Amino acid sequence: MRTALLQSSGTPGSVAENLKVLDEAAGRAAAAGAGLIVAPEMFLTGYAIGDGIARLAETADGEAADAIADLAGRHGLAVAYGYPERDGETVFNSAQLISADGRRLANYRKTHLFGCAEREHFAPGERPVVQAELDGLTVGIMICYDVEFPENVRAHALAGTDLLLVPTANMHPFQFVAESLVPVRAWENQMYIAYVNRVGVEGEFEFFGLSALAGPDGVARARAGRAEDLLLADVDAAFLAASREANPYLRDRRPGLYGPLV
Repeated sequence: MRTALLQSSGTPGSVAENLKVLDEAAGRAAAAGAGLIVAPEMFLTGYAIGDGIARLAETADGEAADAIADLAGRHGLAVAYGYPERDGETVFNSAQLISADGRRLANYRKTHLFGCAEREHFAPGERPVVQAELDGLTVGIMICYDVEFPENVRAHALAGTDLLLVPTANMHPFQFVAESLVPVRAWENQMYIAYVNRVGVEGEFEFFGLSALAGPDGVARARAGRAEDLLLADVDAAFLAASREANPYLRDRRPGLYGPLV
């Protein structure tokens, strides 16, 4: 499945403008044969918008979700995007996957919140593994900091995730996460990982980009720089199957020894 990674911060504070950016990028991705486009963490509203998070937060089936379902249908590809999700009085840092025919396939709430700013505005999610089936692949979702916890990604590997989507808002000086940690996570867990970052200065943060689609061989199939970009790379199910057959990590595990981890 050809996968598009939208490296962009859009227009922080403007849902309407960010929907336009996503619509235009989805059109370009579909024209290039993509079956899925992934946007960064909190793409719908912006990340460093303070109290705007609560003001702009929507339910998972809100107006923005309807608009994204519409653009997914018009362009004929699935869309994954980050947004602030309102559930009653609680707000979560969430990411949602919508199919090419406009169905809401999966909604994930970030389980590991990073820093005081996130803890001030969001409640943590409680489901580490959220998956959906898409074009014959088992697709999982997590958000940014979550991928830095090996237990999270291993849980996805054990649940059969083929492609892990990681909408991200990672900032200087943590470039090593994109450059080194994400490819290693893909290798040690035998999956593809789409790591899709914001870019540029936003509030107090400098997002570094470096989005990538890493394969189960630990090699980035595509890598962005530090400017806005739309990457295209293929998730190859046959290559994944062969890689899993050759790599013994999951077969050689000894879970009985791992009790001290919990």
